Amino acid sequence: MRITILGASGLLGRALRQRWTGDQVSGFSSKDADIRDVQQVDALLERSKPEWIVLAAAYTDVDGCEANPELASAVNFRGAVNVAEAARRANAKLLFLSTDYVFDGAKPSAYEIEDARNPINVYGGSKAGAEAGILQVLPNACIVRTSWLFGVGGKCFPDSILPAASTRPHIEVVTDQRGCPTYTIDLAETIIQLCRRGAAGIVHVTNSGACSWFEFAQEIVRAAGLTTSVLPTSSDKFLRPARRPANSVLSPASLSGYGLRMPDWRDALRRYLNERQQTA
Repeated sequence: MRITILGASGLLGRALRQRWTGDQVSGFSSKDADIRDVQQVDALLERSKPEWIVLAAAYTDVDGCEANPELASAVNFRGAVNVAEAARRANAKLLFLSTDYVFDGAKPSAYEIEDARNPINVYGGSKAGAEAGILQVLPNACIVRTSWLFGVGGKCFPDSILPAASTRPHIEVVTDQRGCPTYTIDLAETIIQLCRRGAAGIVHVTNSGACSWFEFAQEIVRAAGLTTSVLPTSSDKFLRPARRPANSVLSPASLSGYGLRMPDWRDALRRYLNERQQTA
């Protein structure tokens, strides 16, 4: 297959380029084409002639989106719809990366793909709008919702916890937000399989299991062999511009429908730490 990755310089994009073998893969960053510009997207697809487009390009700074809602909408919503329209003109299939933040977090159990979108921050709103807009243009597009991404080579939660835990006697981490940590390598390999299986519709793709940020931090410290104490706190002690959903756990049922299962997040964390050490 001919694959075009948009957002190839990002955390997930780098993992996709690293793991995707056996197909003709082209990766592009915002320096190659600004997805807000229809003509640039059309020209890029004319050159790469993809059978599948993986759209991983986005404005992912959640608090930054809150301060810059116009930019969030332009990139995450309008830009994504631009790519969908260009994909339709190029007769290419599209896989779009979305987020757990399309949900409000009020559900006590894991979110299923048919649960209603109800974002509580600007970032989630821009991605929810993109989902709806893309499916209007390309009803058979694949929308991959994922969460709590971590990986080597970019900003992520473990990369923030590790230096703090190496230099402080204790750190405080919130206990009242739950989700599914997801290793970019595992996400990339699953995306590859979904494209090869011709996936369509919404699919929830995260590592198996769920935890709070507090539990995630505890496991990071333990697995790294550090002795720092991780202390529980609540979100109201760490006020941030954008609200976060209290529960954004995504059900794996839709992924299971393709015969796929992601490894447990603790196993993924151990592999991440090994990769991080090897690339240091």
